[in-house]
Amino acid sequence: MKRINAIMAGLAVCLLLLTGQAQAQNKGLVGISMPTKSSARWIADGDNMRKIFLAKGYGVDLQYAEDDIPNQLAQIENMVTKGAKVLVIAAIDGTTLSDVLQQAHASGIKVIAYDRLIRNTPNVDDYATFDNFQVGVLQAGYIVKALGLDEGKGPFNIELFGGSPDDNNAFFFYNGAMSVLKPYMDSGKLVVPSGQLGMEKVSTLRWDGAVAQARMDNLLSAYYSDKHVDAVLSPYDGLSIGIISSLKGVGYGSNGLKMPVITGQDAEIPSIKSILAGEQTSTIFKDTRELAKVTADMVDALLNGRQPQVNDTKTYDNGKKIVPAYLLKPVVVDKTNWKHVLVDSGYYTEKQIH
Repeated sequence: MKRINAIMAGLAVCLLLLTGQAQAQNKGLVGISMPTKSSARWIADGDNMRKIFLAKGYGVDLQYAEDDIPNQLAQIENMVTKGAKVLVIAAIDGTTLSDVLQQAHASGIKVIAYDRLIRNTPNVDDYATFDNFQVGVLQAGYIVKALGLDEGKGPFNIELFGGSPDDNNAFFFYNGAMSVLKPYMDSGKLVVPSGQLGMEKVSTLRWDGAVAQARMDNLLSAYYSDKHVDAVLSPYDGLSIGIISSLKGVGYGSNGLKMPVITGQDAEIPSIKSILAGEQTSTIFKDTRELAKVTADMVDALLNGRQPQVNDTKTYDNGKKIVPAYLLKPVVVDKTNWKHVLVDSGYYTEKQIH
């Protein structure tokens, strides 16, 4: 009899566990739409969110659109059809989603813009991102410090690169950087030999490193036959690698021709290796693990009738509404602190870098 009771108790525990798992999965489906796998950071974003949402008991449909706008639209439409309760979207082009998000709204689906603002639609509930203006401030501040501008050094030659013109963040990065750099340009301490200023002239469609490399090739041949490039404002590591390839192609980094100060963003492994090799100078680390946690908390709040926690209700006007946002802090990484910031925190292993 004792044995039967023990078996029954065990079965009851198993049933309870299975019921708990079923109830957890019943929390609903979260559709996650990422732009591309060509950038390591989006892979990390997707992986981090998948882990957190599964641990919280949600179903997950994670899709990558490979920088193809119709593909992303089709994937999101499929998520709506599948009955997702929430869509988390890092848009390829933040202006192209109005129709599909109207469908989502009509089905009662909540929408979170992830790291890239979705524009021209009222059907965005919240925005999880980093302080994008501050990213540009940090990049430009690094250039100012590295060149010694505040110690009176200069003038120095600088060229500017911007991100993709269909990504709202690119304008925040550029404007943040220019808020720091423009006074030095006005005083003559920083000179742009090409004269190319403004996002309409310096943007790089789809954040394509090959496009940045080709533009740097043109700048070098047209404006630097008798000049030295002292600094390059690059908003993203993938562009920085292309820019560095162009510079190395004409001899920078060898035979006494010093590499310029070159910024970046996303702390991608090739760029960390480049920093340690003395080529790229710095990058901006944005901890996607923290962004995934913030996004998951937003989803929990939205699905339980609560206001998600935000810390910015003024900045992000998408053309139809001010989208409430939670902004995380970016961090500068260079050869002095990369191990502490990236390895000691568990983001990378030292083996991945060396």
